[in-house]
Amino acid sequence: IFMAYSGKFRPSNPKKYRGNPTRIIYRSMWEKKFMIFCDRTRSIVEWGSEEIIIPYRCPTDGKVHRYYPDFYIKVLNKDGKYKKYIIEVKPKKQVAGPDKNPKRKTAAWKRDVLTYMKNQAKWEAAEDYCDDRRMNFMILTEDHLNV
Repeated sequence: IFMAYSGKFRPSNPKKYRGNPTRIIYRSMWEKKFMIFCDRTRSIVEWGSEEIIIPYRCPTDGKVHRYYPDFYIKVLNKDGKYKKYIIEVKPKKQVAGPDKNPKRKTAAWKRDVLTYMKNQAKWEAAEDYCDDRRMNFMILTEDHLNV
């Protein structure tokens, strides 16, 4: 049986949250783990989950869609300067992309290809968004989250 790991997150430091702290939803255990990290880490002075909207053109249908990156964080570095990040949490498998030459081109493989194309367009739009605002875009996988 498939379990959906989603739920509401209640921050212990709601003042740090940018957005409505009573409406924080995690869609995976990795996202929940990162929320706990943001909430408890002193150097993260501000954070949000799906609070930023980035328009992007999807290559699969040619239309402009709205991308809500998983996280925004503002970090106070050791040098006293602030740095802002947009962070996407994804399984390593989705970041690497599907096999380019599979033995069989199944429906699941085709779906993975379309998802990968869509994600690439989102991440490119996020990179541009960040470049324009002196922010950094990062994709975190299970490797980064010690899962």
